[in-house]
Amino acid sequence: QLQLVESGGTLVQPGGSLRLTCTASGVSLDNHSVAWFRQAPGKGREGVACVSISGGATDYPDSVRGRFTISRDNAKNAVYLQMTGLKPEDTGTYYCAADTYADYDFCIYATGAYDHWGQGTQVTVSS
Repeated sequence: QLQLVESGGTLVQPGGSLRLTCTASGVSLDNHSVAWFRQAPGKGREGVACVSISGGATDYPDSVRGRFTISRDNAKNAVYLQMTGLKPEDTGTYYCAADTYADYDFCIYATGAYDHWGQGTQVTVSS
């Protein structure tokens, strides 16, 4: 059974940077696409990044494009989300998710595509 654990969330000032880590156990992430989602209080869960099985395809919504970078390290069974230029509206609980049935060189940051989820890590952007 694939288990995902997020880490790295904390309080950071506007304009700051942060790296989140999603660590998998139980099953290799090699054959899964992975995405990061976030959920602010009172709002729905939104995708912020995804990476394909190959690692060659990534995608981001306009709200974070150019500020967030997703990457994967299959040797460490981990996926990372590097966040820069953080804004108060980036505040939320960040979740990673894995898609067991993904295409090799494609990813999508839609919640319905993912069948394994972590418990989340809190990111607060505030002065």
